[in-house]
Formats: sequence, structure tokens, C-alpha cells
Amino acid sequence: MKKTQQPNLRIIPLGGQGEVGLNMKLLEYERKILIIDMGLGFPGENMPGIDCIIPNISYLKGKEKNILGVVLTHGHYDHIGAIPYIIPRIGSVPMYASLLTKGIILKRQEDFANQPKLDIEEVKDGSRIKLGPFQIEFFRQNHNIPDNLGLFIQTPVGNVLHTSDFKFDQSPVNELPTDFEKLRKLGQRGILLLMSESTGAEEEGHSLSEKTIFQNLDEIFKKVKGRIIAASFSSMINRIQQLIILSEKYNRKVAIEGYSMKTNVEIAQNLKKIKVQKGTFIKTKDISKFPDSKITVICTGAQGEGRAVFMRIANREHKFIHLKKEDTVIFSSSVVPGNERTVQILKDEFHRQGAKVFHYRMMDIHASGHAKQEELSRMIQIMKPKFFLPIYGYYSMLVKHAELAEEEGIRQENILVAGNGQVVKLTPQRISLEKEKVPSNYVMVDGLGIGDVGEVVLRDRQVLSQDGMFVIVALVDRQTGKVRGSPDIISRGFVYLRESKELLKETRKRVIAIVNRAAGSGGALNWSYVKDELRNKIGQFLFSKTKRRPMILPVVIEV
Repeated sequence: MKKTQQPNLRIIPLGGQGEVGLNMKLLEYERKILIIDMGLGFPGENMPGIDCIIPNISYLKGKEKNILGVVLTHGHYDHIGAIPYIIPRIGSVPMYASLLTKGIILKRQEDFANQPKLDIEEVKDGSRIKLGPFQIEFFRQNHNIPDNLGLFIQTPVGNVLHTSDFKFDQSPVNELPTDFEKLRKLGQRGILLLMSESTGAEEEGHSLSEKTIFQNLDEIFKKVKGRIIAASFSSMINRIQQLIILSEKYNRKVAIEGYSMKTNVEIAQNLKKIKVQKGTFIKTKDISKFPDSKITVICTGAQGEGRAVFMRIANREHKFIHLKKEDTVIFSSSVVPGNERTVQILKDEFHRQGAKVFHYRMMDIHASGHAKQEELSRMIQIMKPKFFLPIYGYYSMLVKHAELAEEEGIRQENILVAGNGQVVKLTPQRISLEKEKVPSNYVMVDGLGIGDVGEVVLRDRQVLSQDGMFVIVALVDRQTGKVRGSPDIISRGFVYLRESKELLKETRKRVIAIVNRAAGSGGALNWSYVKDELRNKIGQFLFSKTKRRPMILPVVIEV
């Protein structure tokens, strides 16, 4: 008698495991695939010229007909930003998103001409959909953007709960508090696997409530006499709402600055996710028509981005906003790792111009949208899962979250830390990693190119950014194979030609010697060999003189 194979669910992370951002997960049962989120990531300093990175979807090639749909948890770009790059490659598939998330996706889609029309069905807290073997129920979760939804997924193997990004906030601003009763009821239905976000897993305690932030911002508004210029993430709709409420409380007009900030506020306002009194908003060019004590500017650039509004104000490049000594500048966001230096430069420049500066290290004027250790542990206590898979975060965050799960009584063999491309196999009795790995290397987006900048091109860019380039142009007599005249040399980012005459003189001598030596060896000249010789020999010479390794581009022209 043939033994029947036990049903199993495959969970395949294509991004978000070992990094913050790039979030995309696949749930696969008997070749039927459910996609959770399609996020992008932002390039590191070692990726010059790259606009963003997206998950590698090679695994889905040839399986497009097996994709049942895409469920999207919320409207942050690290969860929805890859949609315009991925959907054209997998074809039109049903998508499910909350009202605000759908609005942000469709507005952004306007920037991508000639794309297929997106098929997005609106869902909300309590919505239920059935996609093949998956029955999905959506439940609201507090974050720092409205309409954030967690996922309760019934599968033939058992119930899987996906938390989305979340925090427990019993006194939020602009949305309802955490519904612990709903969470408890979900937990009582039996959770085989809990997939819980890990971004705050290394931070002790409990995340701050938005009410605390609101009270502290109120203290600033109460005391300040001049203009208030506040920057935050454009996606932090709830924080923007707080700043608007306080401006209205103290009879201030509000100017919104920055393309993404204006776009998100417009979407949220149209969907009634932001409430604004009539006459509160003014155009930035009109702020000079009102007393300074009656003006608030809410803008982008709290991370020190080069062309964002905050940086343009600091550099005195903004058309309408020029700092005054009575101005108060508020950084209402934390510093993203890697941005510390640029943010510090920005703060210093504001101070030099005499403004009063407030930031989150001085007082609590920013709260993360991510649960810290107390909340993560409480989520595990409420759900009481048999198996645990930490998601969303650097590897150290995933490991720490796994330790928290073990402290909450989940057996070590029932906890799995998985990286991108690893295949998690789930049965009612066991969670494990399969030997199979799927492609999960970064796909880089540069302008209109998707994936055409690979490791080789990136390495070339890194060399160019570090040591520059050195172009050698040699004219060679077609009859004799000898160099005619003196080779031309172009240097970019390597040495300044006018100040390196001896180096260039010696380089030209060596170029002539290398080409003439090849010509003197007889037979037809192999120009590919000659160029390699120039590249290698001149490279060694320049390194011996400068300890730098520029990219050497030999150009040989027969005349």
C-alpha cells in the first residue's frame, strides 16, 4: 500500500529576512501561490546610481498561472513599492488592499506610464476572502499609518497569523486603539504558525503611545512664538495629523512642502484619513502674508536627503522659506541607521542660522511604529502558537525575537529563523528548512532599467567612485603597427592632469613601448591582447606611483 504524502505548506521569503525593507513572502500549497506584500528596499552606500532594489522573482517565472493573488498589509513603500516593477513581469493578478493603501498604490501608478491597469479589491478590518486553498481574514493593527491590516490565514495545514508591522497603542491619534479582544479571539481559534515582525526586537520595553508624542508636541506649540518648521516621514499620516490638529489649536496656518508629503496628504484627505478645517492649508508662497506666530510648515527631509525640503531650507536654496532666528525646527522622526552624519550636518546648519531645534533625543516627539520587546512577547502570549517564524528585520533582530519566543515557552525546535530564499516547510507536526534555495539576490532598479545593473556593473561603478578612470587613446599606423605621435590621456576622478605632468610623461612612454613591442613581434596584431597589456601594465605602473587603482580604458585606433 502506497504511503500518502503528508500535506505541507511552503513559506518562501523573497525579501525582508535579514534586512529592513524589501518585504515579500510567498505561501505555497500544492503549487498554488499566495503573495504577501511587494516592497522595495533603498540602496546602500555601496550601490552608486541605484534608485532602489526589489525582490528577485525568478522563482515565479513559469508559475504565473499558479499565483492566486497578492495581499498587501499597508501603504509603506517597503511593503508596496515594488508593485510597478513586479506586476508587469508576472501579469495581472488580483490584489487586496485597504482603502488608504489602495489609494497610495494607484496614485503612484500614475508615475509609470503604459503599465497594465491594476486589479485591486478593497478590504478592511473583518473582511474575508478565499483564494484557492487559502482563506484570509483581515484585522486592523496599529502602526504609524492608518489602514494597516494583519492577516489570519486558514490553510489546509493549519492557521497562520501574519502580524504585519504593528505596535500596541491604547491611546493613538487619528485611529482606534489596539483591539485586544479581537486578537484574543483570533488566538483562541488555534494558531499553528505565528509570523511576527521583528524590527523592534532588540529594544527593551514598550513603544511610546502617539498620545505621549502629541502631548510633548503640544508643549512646543504652546511656547513657540515664531514659525514652526516640522519634518517627518511623508508616510506617517498620523504624525502629520497631530501637527495639523495642534496648528489649528494655536490658530496657525499650515503649508505642506515636498512632493511625497503633498501627495500622501492629498490622498489621505480625499479618503477622510486626515481631517483638516477649512482654511487651515495655505500655499507656501503665501506664508509671508501671515505673522510668523501663525505659521506651521510640515515637510519632508528629516533624514538629511540631498534635495528634500529640509536640506534646501538649511542650504538657503528654498524659494519661499528662509530661516529666521525666531524659527523652531522639529525633527519628528528617528534617524534611519546610516543617516546619522547627514542628519547631524542638517541640525548643525539649523543651529548656525539661529533656529531652535528639537529632535527625538531631546524629548519624546517621535514614536516608532514598531512593537518593542514587551509588545512582541505579549503578541506571542495572546496567540499561543505552536510554531514561530520571526519576520521583517536584520538577522540580529530575527534571532532576538526567536529568543523572546523561547522565553515565552515555545520549544526551541518549533522556532525557525529563516533567511531570504530559504524554503520553510510547515506541517501540523513540524517546521523545518528544505534543502532547496530559491534566487533571492537583489534586483537593482536604475532609471528605466530593472535588473540590468548586475554585480559587474556595480563593481565598475564602485571603482569609478573610489579611484576614478584613466583613458588612454593611441593612434597606431596600420602599416607598421607603431604608435603615431603622443597618446592622449583623459583622467576623471584619478589625478588632475595639469599637476601630474611627470606621471603622464612616463605613462605615455610606457604606452608607446607596449604597443611598439607588440608590433615588433611580427604577424597580425591581436588588438585585444594589446589592450589587455596596456590595462595590466599601465595599471601596475599607476598603482606603484599613486597606490590607487583607477579603471583603465585603453582605446587603440588604426590610421
